[in-house]
Amino acid sequence: MPDRKKFVYLPKAKNDFVVIGRGAAGSPEQEPPRAPGSRVVRPKKRSFAVDQSVTLAGVRLKNPVVVASGTFGFGREYGEFYDLSELGGICCKGLTLHRREGNPPPRIAETPMGILNSVGLQNPGVDAFIAHELPELRRHDLAVIANISGNTPEEYGIMCEKLSDAGVDLIEVNISCPNVKAGGLAYGTRPELAAEVTSVAKAHAGKTPVMVKLSPNVTDITEIARAVAGAGADALSLINTLRGMRIDVNTRRPILKMNTGGLSGPAVLPVAVRMVWEVHNALPGMPILGMGGVAKGEDAAQLMLAGASAVAVGTACFADPYAPIRVRDGLAEIAQRQGLDKVSALTGAVKPW
Repeated sequence: MPDRKKFVYLPKAKNDFVVIGRGAAGSPEQEPPRAPGSRVVRPKKRSFAVDQSVTLAGVRLKNPVVVASGTFGFGREYGEFYDLSELGGICCKGLTLHRREGNPPPRIAETPMGILNSVGLQNPGVDAFIAHELPELRRHDLAVIANISGNTPEEYGIMCEKLSDAGVDLIEVNISCPNVKAGGLAYGTRPELAAEVTSVAKAHAGKTPVMVKLSPNVTDITEIARAVAGAGADALSLINTLRGMRIDVNTRRPILKMNTGGLSGPAVLPVAVRMVWEVHNALPGMPILGMGGVAKGEDAAQLMLAGASAVAVGTACFADPYAPIRVRDGLAEIAQRQGLDKVSALTGAVKPW
């Protein structure tokens, strides 16, 4: 856990993890990565005769692997295992305008092929991030992607302005948040709401590229993608978590205190691949950060073949802190085995029947 004396701005940790069966993955707030020297070992260093660099919304990444928001914190704990500069980038823990304590526990539960979470955006707030976390991240050679959530378009605008002035490389706008002015409807479920928040974000982000994170909990994801692209989005990231629920049959109560939560992990990979493919076909020139169930190089290669420019590793980090390194190397190995000069040649190269 973080040093509470040093990072006094952090919300207090909560006992938010529920184990349902064996082999559960933990929340970074409740169960930090395993300590060095445990049974999870670092993969051997490997070199590849293939260019691993990619470009995402004009931002150069040394390799196409970033870590997904909400699964890596701000990188401090994982930095005890390896230099964060080995990553292409980090999507930081989701930020709100003001500090949030998050939802009451239990808020993370195991599923057969992943986890459900309803953490509720626990975070120190955008100002604390800029003051205490961004300087540390800037010590590493990687792209810093700030993820933001808001309840009103104005909140998104304020955060974009602050983060742009602070010098982040990219702003990821989470539109899976309720719009209080629209009766609680999530921005990401209605094209006009998604376009509105995208337009506001772009107007306040200055020269910093804006990447909009799409929700899979819609009928047609290409409809939302077109709307945010038309509003000026520089890139898209998808997919966010799928809405799910588990019930304890003995108590007859939902496992999560908030009843439902976001499903992530290997179970969602086929959905992510399909949606990335659909969005790439609808908007072939739009850069995409693909995510959802990535745990190995082959998973990442599927998303890139479907149209992603880069990929994000999330839930896999809970079980193996070295997962992003393994994905990076596995992806490079696939590209090299197929005789490619660069990993980016995989993007959009699927051959549909």
